[in-house]
Amino acid sequence: MPQKKILIVDSDAASRNFIARKLLEKNYEILQVDSGKEGLISTWRDRPDLVIADPAMSDLNGEEFASRLRHDPRTSQIPLIALSSDHNPARVKSCQESGFNEYIIKSGQAVSMLSDVITRLFGVTAGIMKQGGLMMVFLSAKGGTGTSSMCANLAYNISTAEPESKVVVADLVFPIGSIAPIVNYTETENIVTIADRSPMQADAAFFTNELPRVKPWNFSLLPGSPDPDLSNQLNVGRIWEIISELKSVYDYVLIDVGRSLSKITLPLIQHADLAIMLISTDESTVMLTKSALSFLKTKGVKEEAIYTILNRHAGLEGLSKKDAETMLNININAAIPYLGTQYSFANSQHVPYTLKFPSDTASIIFKEAAQEAMSLAKKIRG
Repeated sequence: MPQKKILIVDSDAASRNFIARKLLEKNYEILQVDSGKEGLISTWRDRPDLVIADPAMSDLNGEEFASRLRHDPRTSQIPLIALSSDHNPARVKSCQESGFNEYIIKSGQAVSMLSDVITRLFGVTAGIMKQGGLMMVFLSAKGGTGTSSMCANLAYNISTAEPESKVVVADLVFPIGSIAPIVNYTETENIVTIADRSPMQADAAFFTNELPRVKPWNFSLLPGSPDPDLSNQLNVGRIWEIISELKSVYDYVLIDVGRSLSKITLPLIQHADLAIMLISTDESTVMLTKSALSFLKTKGVKEEAIYTILNRHAGLEGLSKKDAETMLNININAAIPYLGTQYSFANSQHVPYTLKFPSDTASIIFKEAAQEAMSLAKKIRG
């Protein structure tokens, strides 16, 4: 990792120096100040890549410190980490709402947590994520909504619509990946084994030449973890480097995160060119979707960057598209009809639905949804 500059703002010299020593061991350039005002001056003047601040400042309210940095165009995008002894949930919430990306409690595990968070925040930035191929993240508010199947089928339709483009699907559903059974991938290489490789071993050439290209789906696959035990061994710090490498060699990077809104997947959703939200027709899922959309909005995900799909593939029961739109107070972009036994038949043969039933109404909708998602992602990227 290239050397990055980190500013530490803490009136407690012992705490500040301890964190500084630990981060120096990781080859970061460290700046230190002991007050909020000095922290503001240093951030504006020295432009650190990241700021770690104890909100209990001697001269400024920590929330004011974050807010002033967030409202200044010079520092609005700098990652901010609160490192505090205050466990109060209200303080945690107010710091996050004022602009801190993360809130870490000072404890025996704080250094390890801080290291993981720094790796993640440095790995996913607006600049990096807007380079290379278009990134679409597939998610849902509840399991069983068909996120993985939709990801695979839209990836097929994207590769069919633009045969000259290179498409890759990355399975980040934890603890067990979901794409491999759909496309009948049975090899051992997966996200965990690849994340264990060094950056030199898993570089652009590796992702170009070594990822399996699954047929007849016509996309390359970064498989998910095959079991929970292996998933626990994932080197999380490599995820964002891997995604960046994928974006450097593929025109479309589709990422399936399932119903996860974790610290691993949230930054990817925040920086995606398009977030594709799957909604099922039962009322409980629609209500959970409403909460998820509201949460994403607080995290800076714009409404126009979310493409919604109502998925009725599993049964005839449930809410209509109009009912779901009324409950969510949005316009749903696409609606997949009930597919009956044809859906199960296509899945059992591990083939894309559009390829198996090209004249079916749902196949037409799959094609249109893929085209709309591609156009919208391109428009958002600019």
